[in-house]
Amino acid sequence: MMDIKTYNVIAKEGLAEFPTDLYTVNQSQKPQALLIRSQDMHKTPFGTNVLAIARAGAGVNNIPLVQATSAGTVVFNTPGSNANAVKELVLTMLLLASRPVLDAIPWAHKLGGADVSLQTEAGKNHFAGSELLGKSIGVIGLGAVGSRVAKAASDLGMKVIGYDPYISVEHAWQLSNDIPRAESLEDLLAVSDFVTVHVPYTEKNRHLLGKEQVEAMKQDAVLLNYSRSGIVDDAAVLAALAAGKLRLFISDFGTPALVSHKKVIVTPHLGGTTAEAEVNGAKMAARTLRKYLETGNIVNSVNFPTVEMAFEAPLRLTLIHQNVPNMVGRITTILANYNLNIDNMINRSREKIAYTVIDMATVSAEQQAELTKELLHIPEVIRVRFLKNPRA
Repeated sequence: MMDIKTYNVIAKEGLAEFPTDLYTVNQSQKPQALLIRSQDMHKTPFGTNVLAIARAGAGVNNIPLVQATSAGTVVFNTPGSNANAVKELVLTMLLLASRPVLDAIPWAHKLGGADVSLQTEAGKNHFAGSELLGKSIGVIGLGAVGSRVAKAASDLGMKVIGYDPYISVEHAWQLSNDIPRAESLEDLLAVSDFVTVHVPYTEKNRHLLGKEQVEAMKQDAVLLNYSRSGIVDDAAVLAALAAGKLRLFISDFGTPALVSHKKVIVTPHLGGTTAEAEVNGAKMAARTLRKYLETGNIVNSVNFPTVEMAFEAPLRLTLIHQNVPNMVGRITTILANYNLNIDNMINRSREKIAYTVIDMATVSAEQQAELTKELLHIPEVIRVRFLKNPRA
């Protein structure tokens, strides 16, 4: 039995993905895996016994990736599980940026007396807005969320310009040929009435929209950040709002300076906060954990390479090790010394870490223990696991 420890409230539909004959949930002080949402794992010790951490959501800035990688703990996220929820919220905010509904509603609620309809007719022109039809929108990042936003904005009759130098083939196919892609970020910023950003946070993307980029934006443009805090330089945006360069900034990530500003709309990190998205994320995270724990295959990891190999042999050996020369040779030499034949093998690396999967015939529990000890004696080897194929 393997135990899964959860943090935060995980949708019951996700927990139901763990069959009770193979898994327990929150029953051990030494769980094999963690299933989390927003729990700050920088402040939550998880030890070296944890094989994997799955984040039901896209962002993993709440997980110490360097520490996890060095311990041989695979970290997963669930890209796309909340994409529709974020898309719909971005569309909501685009509409609110065009029509002063937020100001009009409280005004209407203050009306009184028998002549409410007359007061409404007399005052409604104070809340005149504009239409999205025909306006241009620049979508930075055309992944799971950005590609959906681009399509929805196009369906609303907006002129969409996309920019993503790293777009995947999968998401490229989802985009209409009618949506042009800008050659550079500056080209997109110069012509967009609205700019919405949908890229993951990395050190490279920190302040992707900084002082220089904000100043390059179209006069009276509206900027939306429903990606991650830090991708937009808030100080540069506030300066542009004060100078009259930008008309409005809309963000899902509040700071004291932003929440008190009249030209800023802040939502309290609502991007993926829907019942449907929470269920999608929990189910996807659970399935990803099961795949890794039961087969050793890795998909949607943020710190390890993607490794998938059909599990057809009786036994599978997986090794997490440093990405250094001759590691595969040293591993296979040890197996040869035990007269073990390799049925299938795959090795992949990601920066300084590597992962090797080897399929073979059945090996006794005693030999598995001996092999594990000998393989771990290689200084660069971090973790060794043997997995039995239940279908073999």
